[in-house]
Amino acid sequence: MSNPLSELSAAGVAVWLDDISRDRLRTGNLADLVANRSVVGVTSNPTIFQKAIASSDLYNEQLHDLTVRGVDVGEAVRAITAADVRDACDVLRGVYDASGGVDGRVSLEVDPRLAHGTERTVAEARALWWSVDRPNLFIKIPATLAGLPAITETLAQGISVNVTLIFGLDRYDAVIEAFLAGVEKAIDAGRDVGDLTSVASFFVSRVDSEVDARLDKIGTPEAKALHAKTAIANARLAYERYEKAFATPRWKALAAKGAKPQRPLWASTSTKDPSLPDTIYVSELVAPGTVNTMPEATLQAFADHGQVRGDTIRPYYDDARQVFAALASVGVDLDDVIETLETQGVQKFEDSWNQLLGTIAQQLGRSGSDS
Repeated sequence: MSNPLSELSAAGVAVWLDDISRDRLRTGNLADLVANRSVVGVTSNPTIFQKAIASSDLYNEQLHDLTVRGVDVGEAVRAITAADVRDACDVLRGVYDASGGVDGRVSLEVDPRLAHGTERTVAEARALWWSVDRPNLFIKIPATLAGLPAITETLAQGISVNVTLIFGLDRYDAVIEAFLAGVEKAIDAGRDVGDLTSVASFFVSRVDSEVDARLDKIGTPEAKALHAKTAIANARLAYERYEKAFATPRWKALAAKGAKPQRPLWASTSTKDPSLPDTIYVSELVAPGTVNTMPEATLQAFADHGQVRGDTIRPYYDDARQVFAALASVGVDLDDVIETLETQGVQKFEDSWNQLLGTIAQQLGRSGSDS
């Protein structure tokens, strides 16, 4: 039966779930979402894992074993998260096979404390790829300046990458360049790139949160009229750059050797402003060859009352440029917005990672006392 999520899929948007937990895996909830809610991929981050581990008893046995073995906290985190991601990869394996490796992917993030270290990020990516040992894994690497060469090198080694924490258009151009260079290096090394895939995760709602706060401070009618318009305009112009980049002779030469394009992924799609429709960052960003990763609340909201009105990106490029021009005219410095968001994004993920380490350390101590 047709429903909003299947209509979204038919419009070319891959529906991914932005959540993972051992409870979701063991109860069959993830399998049910794949079967009945059009879910064809999963993303995770340190915050998601911290909440999952802190709120479930299903990790106790593994925590006990890790404690008995004397594993340190960092390696315990890798073992626990890799186990969940491996199981999720197995749930999605049928989707992966049916889509020729395009979908059915599950993402696992490198330690965000490495965001400004290229060599350590690559080493971590290799270790996680080996640990999960599933072809439908994505390694998440942030699009920091140090992350860009790490993205290229990781792809060159045949490891599929989810590039995360993209906020601005110029950085997105650099991400596309890092992807193309990585594929070229993989081909030069004699690798089969048919299964080498990537997504570029463009954060959406956080852009509106930052810009709208600045518009509120400006306080003029012109500024208030721009409320909740920046994030969608930003994502639409990113898609325009995606179209141009993957229509070049350079890309066509790679595609002829079996390479798959790096799809834009809309992340941070839950609505932070309660005055906005709860599905706005899904319904307003529909175009072929994209991914939208949603928290379950957003996914279920779209299943209930979401609307697919055809392509809501490509007809609106000029409108998006007008939004950017209007923002400049009222005094919003978008370059500063993007820099602020990247700094905050890296810090938030690092804080979440430290919180995750703290949760695991506490649980390891408890397991040790129980033994």
